[in-house]
Amino acid sequence: MIVRRCAGGVVFFANKVLIVKNDRDEWTLPKGKIVGGGISYESAIKRVKDETGVTANIIDVAGDTMYEFFSRSRQQEVCNAIMWYVMEADNTEVKLSTDFKEGGFYKIKDAIDMLTHSKEISLVEVSYKKFKDLKKMLCDKPDVAN
Repeated sequence: MIVRRCAGGVVFFANKVLIVKNDRDEWTLPKGKIVGGGISYESAIKRVKDETGVTANIIDVAGDTMYEFFSRSRQQEVCNAIMWYVMEADNTEVKLSTDFKEGGFYKIKDAIDMLTHSKEISLVEVSYKKFKDLKKMLCDKPDVAN
């Protein structure tokens, strides 16, 4: 079995989250392999940008997941160990790579209904709570004048 280190983003814009539909007709979150000795948070930002055209900033760690699948191209089992980050996009403009059939920003409830994997559904739910809490904390923070 091949074990791959990966990174991905749970990318929000207001009350919407970015999801994509892959070549297996699975709705998922943008993620990918960490190349070489890359750093996971840098890889997450790059993967989101490369796969969706979305520029997003990391605001917190979302968590990690692992899953196994059969790689048709390699003809063997692969285990992806993914480090996830809560991210915020500047806008909702999406330019998908040719690896994906569909994608975009969807309302949280709709995205949760669309996502294929239960681990990613849980990840979106937990990450959205973190996202809202962090945004509220920033809004409630008083301005400090020097």
